[in-house]
Amino acid sequence: MSTDAHSDATADATADAAPDAAHEWKSWHEHRTAAVSAPYGPLSLTGTHWLPDYPEGRIPAVPGQWREDGDEVVLTAAPEDGLSVDGHPLTGEVRLTADHGPTPDSRIAHGERRLVLLRREGLWAVRDFDPDAPSRQAFKGIEATEYDARWALPGRFTPYAEHRSVSVQNADGRERGLGLGGEIAFELDGEERTLEVAVEPDGSLWAVFADATSGDSSYPFRFLRPAAPAWASPRTKSGGGAVTVDFNRSLLPPCAFADHFLCPFPPPGNTLPVGVPAGERNLLGR
Repeated sequence: MSTDAHSDATADATADAAPDAAHEWKSWHEHRTAAVSAPYGPLSLTGTHWLPDYPEGRIPAVPGQWREDGDEVVLTAAPEDGLSVDGHPLTGEVRLTADHGPTPDSRIAHGERRLVLLRREGLWAVRDFDPDAPSRQAFKGIEATEYDARWALPGRFTPYAEHRSVSVQNADGRERGLGLGGEIAFELDGEERTLEVAVEPDGSLWAVFADATSGDSSYPFRFLRPAAPAWASPRTKSGGGAVTVDFNRSLLPPCAFADHFLCPFPPPGNTLPVGVPAGERNLLGR
């Protein structure tokens, strides 16, 4: 095949792929909007209550008495508290561990509310999810830029020899450790850029980043979740792996939807000096 013919074939293939990618992005965006506005999505979080702030175990916004006991929390409730555990009214005590499943499956409920136990850095908290939360009722949608193939960039993931942790500020004003497993490199505006990323249990990557639009036409920072790398050496996972850095799927962090999440800010070096006007940008009406 001649060079011209090869170029024409490549252009045709790209043109054919673009409508499919745009359609997939639209479906992704619709699914994402439905997920965040679901009865127990992030818009329904009305509070994160840290138990050390309530040494007597009484949280004003939450019924019952909550007491830490090592690796468990003891919840004591009376009939008038209206709490249930595993679908049954709770009278007396129950010992609880941290919830790791979907919010609707949390063990403790108060009517339609779901009370989720959280443990971070040895501290216990109760999260209160309410389908009638004002933020959920006021939700108008997510402002997002339509799919643009120019923002789906080829990249390469390089793992660190050893796991790293950096201290970053969180949305609640406290500093916490952010685990990092490597970095992704890609070309943007003719220069190589890098983002430090965490590696999820399924091998996918997670980056917290900001750019020149952050705090202006976009939320102050966003998340990016590239799929697991295509490893150069699958058996040893050495030499790094190819990834697609698709900024069309930049995500608003949970704290964009409710003030009570503990979103980490970008680590040093994860603020891009150029604008990324792609993906989710902000909440409509903000």
